[in-house]
Amino acid sequence: MLKCWKDVHGYNLFVREKWKSFQVNGWGGFVLKEKFKMIKAALKEWHMTHAQNLPSRIESLKDRLSTLDQKGEDEVLSEEELVEFHGVTSDIHSLSQLNASISWQQSRSLWLKEGDA
Repeated sequence: MLKCWKDVHGYNLFVREKWKSFQVNGWGGFVLKEKFKMIKAALKEWHMTHAQNLPSRIESLKDRLSTLDQKGEDEVLSEEELVEFHGVTSDIHSLSQLNASISWQQSRSLWLKEGDA
């Protein structure tokens, strides 16, 4: 689990619902171990759909922002376009922060795994 995942919309609800949906029988330690294995697999799948390929998502948002910016230079943007402009700017900022956080945590994890060689 990456610490920055908690900032992604829907993460907490996903984990809570998945954890409650797992039905395992046995003694307490076994149940906990099995639920951790299942949540790990579910989080890997969730990561692929929500936090994977961030650089290309950021680039597509930058392209859209550039298009809106160019249109704004040529003519007055409509109210909907202004709302979209601010939303795209906000999305770029949040995805960039998420990408930086993921990169930092992954490099730190690799450093801890391989050591300071």
